[in-house]
Amino acid sequence: MPNRSTDALFQLIRSLQKGEKRNFKLYATRNSSNDELKVIQLFDALDKMAEYDEAVLLKKAPSISKQQLSNTKALLYKQILASLRLLDNGADIDIQLHEQLDYARILYKKGLYHQSLRLLDRIKETAKAHNQVTVLVQVIALEKKIESLHITRSMQDRADQLTNEANAVNGRLLMITQLSNLALQMYSWYIQNGHTRNEAEEIVLKDYFQKHLPKDAPAKANGFYEKLYLYQSYCWYAFIRHDFLMYYRYTQKWVDLFHAEPFMIEIDTANYIKGMHNLLSAHFDTHNYSKFREVLTQFESFADSKTVAASENTRIQVFIYLNIGRINKHFMCGTFREGVQLVPEIEAKLDEYHLYLDRHRILVFYYKFASLYFGCAQYEQAIDYLNKIINWKTDLRSDLQCYARLLHLIAHYELGNYDILEYLMKSVYRFMAKMENLTKVEEEMMRFLRKSLQLSRFQVKVEFKKLLEKLRGLEHNKYETRAFLYLDIISWLESKIRNVAVMDVIRERFLKETQTA
Repeated sequence: MPNRSTDALFQLIRSLQKGEKRNFKLYATRNSSNDELKVIQLFDALDKMAEYDEAVLLKKAPSISKQQLSNTKALLYKQILASLRLLDNGADIDIQLHEQLDYARILYKKGLYHQSLRLLDRIKETAKAHNQVTVLVQVIALEKKIESLHITRSMQDRADQLTNEANAVNGRLLMITQLSNLALQMYSWYIQNGHTRNEAEEIVLKDYFQKHLPKDAPAKANGFYEKLYLYQSYCWYAFIRHDFLMYYRYTQKWVDLFHAEPFMIEIDTANYIKGMHNLLSAHFDTHNYSKFREVLTQFESFADSKTVAASENTRIQVFIYLNIGRINKHFMCGTFREGVQLVPEIEAKLDEYHLYLDRHRILVFYYKFASLYFGCAQYEQAIDYLNKIINWKTDLRSDLQCYARLLHLIAHYELGNYDILEYLMKSVYRFMAKMENLTKVEEEMMRFLRKSLQLSRFQVKVEFKKLLEKLRGLEHNKYETRAFLYLDIISWLESKIRNVAVMDVIRERFLKETQTA
């Protein structure tokens, strides 16, 4: 089957909006050479294809030979990017500043040094106002070049001024680099491993964090991006270590940073969206429903803004995080049947956006879908999504892989598929042991399931009560926390003891908590 995700040009064309396609046509038809006409023909042929297939493409564009295809595709790719650059020029401060910097270089090459310096001075002020530190580095470098090679007589203390500016900007850039590296490494740890599983892992994580956190960071992180990456670093560090109160504090600081400088929401929308997602997650993990609902309402309002509508990337990120928030709301409220109704629409969007989504996000959605179906006793549908996770060969989120297998096992138990449970239990145990992922909660669960196959219905209920009592004693053990995050085992056990649905247990608890809050 043709794989449309393997061709970069096809992906680029598929990402274009109607206005962007129209702009490209206008841009490309300014010249009428044979190469230009072939480029337009190739664009039209690719635009009409649902899947990328080179043989079909050559038939749709007969004027292009197989030998010419590679070069024509390269030319088309280049021209589309050029047309997009012109179209987005006024909307992106980074593009604006780099265009002005290009103009300053052109003026310099023309020997118009004073004009170049005046333009650089304006670029510098704009860059400072919009927290664009990397642009400042380039501006100051060009200013130093002009001043060192030519007699401009701009001011007598110009050398000292530029030296001080360069040192200050380089100091900021070093801090930003170190903190952004640390934030990235913390996030990478979580994507690969999930939460810390034991004291040994936490010691390794703590040592790495303290070693790579600049000693003067909390005191000297005064700029926007220094603070942003500092908060992100602490945010991921706390989340991995199950310190959800600290996680909340730093996600709130992350979002407040944007609210203090609202213009930065438009400049760095992706980081604002990620901050809102983490703030929602923090309220979810700390069971703070009133704050969760408040932030979710704000996020839904932001989703309808022009800022989100202006970028395909932004729309996709909002789709991901807003729907994770909506599903989590149903988990908190116990409204699983309403949550299940979201699945077809979300899955259709996952298919539409599959070119742009990473495997991690898809795995998370599949697990949440399975949990929704499990919560309203639709175990076969839950198993379908869990199988997608289990059969997906990936090295991401070993914790999610483990809990998918455990939930898969429990779903088969609920369906009464006892003939395969023994095999599944051995398989799950081997997998979790290999991943060094077994906690006391999982060991107790596996022991109970194995034992329950030999018991009568009355005896099983007694064992359910015993298991519930044991697990309640582990709820506040930080290294057992993740088991309760991924599997609401307490609610499941209560549902079995009371002979009601899991969602009814969660719903009752939610209503009781909100009434007493």
